[in-house]
Amino acid sequence: MENEERLQRIKAGAFLASVAGISAVVGFSATLSAAKKTDPKYFSKGLHGSADLADAGAILALRALGWGTIYAIAGTSCLCYGVYKLSGAKDLKDFRIRMGNILPTLPKNNPPQSRTEFSGLNDLLIYISEEYGKKKDT
Repeated sequence: MENEERLQRIKAGAFLASVAGISAVVGFSATLSAAKKTDPKYFSKGLHGSADLADAGAILALRALGWGTIYAIAGTSCLCYGVYKLSGAKDLKDFRIRMGNILPTLPKNNPPQSRTEFSGLNDLLIYISEEYGKKKDT
């Protein structure tokens, strides 16, 4: 049973990693081709890499970053709106209730069962490394 769950997690992680990788490659290539279509002169000069055209590469990179940002925001917005519409909710309160029924609930940690304050990042990392696996065994 534990091996099946581990295998399922590995498959899910591989699926998500492959979707993210493919999305990144497609998004970058689409932005690059759009930049090439709008300014082929500077694009080809930027590929040959002369010293006086370093600014053209920076402009191309900023343009690609801008379009990538717009695509990311638009894609995420469409995805969220699609999930909202597919849920059949009438308003945001109804959506919150529907998602609350579908998604698993997080257990309350009141009173805290472990440390909550640390003197620094090193203290936190030492605590995490010492406590990792203890709760699984009990």
